[in-house]
Amino acid sequence: MKLTRFVPHFRSFKFAPFAVIALFAFTNLTGILFNRAYAPAVQAKETTTVAETVNIDSNVESDYIPADVPTSGDHELDLIIFRSAERYGVDPRLLHALIWQESKYKPHARSNVGAQGLMQLMPATASAMGVDDAFRPDQNISGGTAYLDSLLTRYHNNVALALAAYNAGPGAVDKYHGVPPYRETREYVARVIREFNRRKQVAAPLTSQTK
Repeated sequence: MKLTRFVPHFRSFKFAPFAVIALFAFTNLTGILFNRAYAPAVQAKETTTVAETVNIDSNVESDYIPADVPTSGDHELDLIIFRSAERYGVDPRLLHALIWQESKYKPHARSNVGAQGLMQLMPATASAMGVDDAFRPDQNISGGTAYLDSLLTRYHNNVALALAAYNAGPGAVDKYHGVPPYRETREYVARVIREFNRRKQVAAPLTSQTK
C-alpha cells in the first residue's frame, strides 16, 4: 500500500499551530474593526435629578404670591408680608391695608409719638413681640402681625375692634366696649377697613379668572 498520496497531508500538520494563531488574530482583528464600525455612538447626557427638581419646585413655591394678594411694588417686601400673614393666619390684604395706612410702605417711618417702622410699633409693643430692630421689615412685620393676630383673637375676629385696639390700645376698647369715641381712632378704623374692602374687590376678578 502506497502512502505517497497522504504524505503531503501529514507534512501539513506542522503548519497547524501557525494556522490556529493566524485564525485567532484574524478573528480578533475583524471583531475590533466590526465593533468600531457598527457599534452605536453613546454620548453622555445631562440629567436633572429628583433632588434638583424638588429644589427647583421649592424655590418657585417659596417665591410665589397668589394673584389676588395686593402688592407694595417691592416683591421682597410683599414676600415678607405674605409669609407673615400665612404664619399667623391673618388675611394678607388686611396687612397691606394696615401697613398702607400706618407707613405707606416706608420701613423707616417714625411718628411724633415714637411709633416705628412699617407697622408703626411702639417700643413697648415691639419689645413684647420680640422685635429687636423695628426698622427691619422682617422683624417689624412679624411683630406687628403677631400683635394684630392677638387682637383679632381677643375680639373674636372683629376687625373693627382689633384695628381700634391696634390704634388706641386694648384698654380703650375694653373701656368703651367697642370702638372708642376718639375721632382719630374712628377715622383710622374706617380708612383701614375701606382700603381692606377695596383690595378685596380688586382681587375678586383675579380670583375668578384663576378658577
